[in-house]
Amino acid sequence: MRILLVEDEADLGLAIKQVLISEKYVVDWVADGAEACHCLESQWTDYTVAIVDWLIPGLSGLELCQRLRLHKNPLPVLMLTALGQPENRIAGLDAGADDYLVKPFVMEELLARLRALQRRSPQLQPQNLTLGAFTLDYANNVLCSERAQPPQAIPLTVKEFQILAYLMQNPNRIISGSKIRHQLWDLEEEPVSNVVAAQMRLLRRKLASYGCECPIETIPAQGYRFNTAL
Repeated sequence: MRILLVEDEADLGLAIKQVLISEKYVVDWVADGAEACHCLESQWTDYTVAIVDWLIPGLSGLELCQRLRLHKNPLPVLMLTALGQPENRIAGLDAGADDYLVKPFVMEELLARLRALQRRSPQLQPQNLTLGAFTLDYANNVLCSERAQPPQAIPLTVKEFQILAYLMQNPNRIISGSKIRHQLWDLEEEPVSNVVAAQMRLLRRKLASYGCECPIETIPAQGYRFNTAL
């Protein structure tokens, strides 16, 4: 899952990003409303949730929410702010925020509220995603395969997990390497152009070491596809 974090407090933004990454989220962290709009309008990235501070430079978090709803964008928004009065909460929710978290807060509550937003989101990620002989276990970060010899749970790195999750959520659809790269690497990483191909080679090598044929096909000059027929 990819999250847009809009927070201009450097220490808080870094802390939130680190916690989210530890939970296997891909995070784009920006510090003002204009940068947030640029990310949201990008053809490359599909966000599942936005975490937005109210008091940010340029376009405020309130105005950002209003703009999203004006353009019929259903992206779930969790508003962060030090403004905790009832009238502030009402204004934030009326502007289009789906939830409202007052600073200071503990990270456990932030994560719990994110999970609640996911449950209400059409992009909800299940605890287990099964396609054919493969099951991706979100809770334990493993791929369970009946095709492995013997059948077993294959441990995954964070990036391997993210690649499989993204392709399994789009079965039989060809997705370009550029789309995968922009979707699964955050803005600050600036990965090299062949990073997706390199990760695919590593993933195939790992599955082969467990006696398992990789269900991800390379389509020359087009991209990659999770083939449910394999």
